[in-house]
Amino acid sequence: MRALTRLTTVAMLALWGVSQALAGDMMIEDFKVQPETRWRFFADTVMGGISSGQIRFVTEDGRRHAQMSGRVSVENNGGFIQIRMDLASPPPEGTVGVRLMVRGNDQRYFVHLRTTGTILPWQYYQAGFDVTNTWAEVRLPFTDFAPSGALLRKVPRAASLTSIGIVAFGRNHDADISVSEIAFY
Repeated sequence: MRALTRLTTVAMLALWGVSQALAGDMMIEDFKVQPETRWRFFADTVMGGISSGQIRFVTEDGRRHAQMSGRVSVENNGGFIQIRMDLASPPPEGTVGVRLMVRGNDQRYFVHLRTTGTILPWQYYQAGFDVTNTWAEVRLPFTDFAPSGALLRKVPRAASLTSIGIVAFGRNHDADISVSEIAFY
C-alpha cells in the first residue's frame, strides 16, 4: 500500500509539473504540420507598392520554420512584406503577450496583431524586435504594441485577437527572417 501511495504521489507531481509547463505558453505555431495551409504572404503591391518577397517552409538541423525573404521598398507609397495567420480562436484569458523563436539578417522586424476592432486594412497593433543570425526567444507584452491609428484602443485585448503577422516594414531594405515558434504567454 505504501508503494502504491508513493507511486501515486510521484505520478501526481509529474502531472502537476507538466501542467505548469504547459500553462506558461500556448503554442499557436511550430510549423511542423502543413503550415502552408495557415500562412499567407502579402506585400504592399496590393496597394500599388513595389516590395517583393516570398515565404518558404524549411527544415534545417531538425528545426522546422518559416522563412520570409524579399526586398522592401517605400517607393509608390509602399514599404512592407508580411506573412500572416488567422487565429482559430483568441488566446485564453490572462494572456499577456506573444513569444517568438526567431533569427534573421540583423534587421528590425515587427509583429502585427489584428483584432475584432481593426476593421480597415491599414489598422493593426505593432511591436518591433531585432534579430541576429542566431536563434533567440523574443517576448513582446501586449503593452508594447502600439495602435496604427487614433481610433483603436491603446492596448490590444487578448480576447479580441483575430490574426498575427510577421512584418518587414517601413524602410528600404533586404528582409530575411526565420520563425520556428509562435506562442502566447
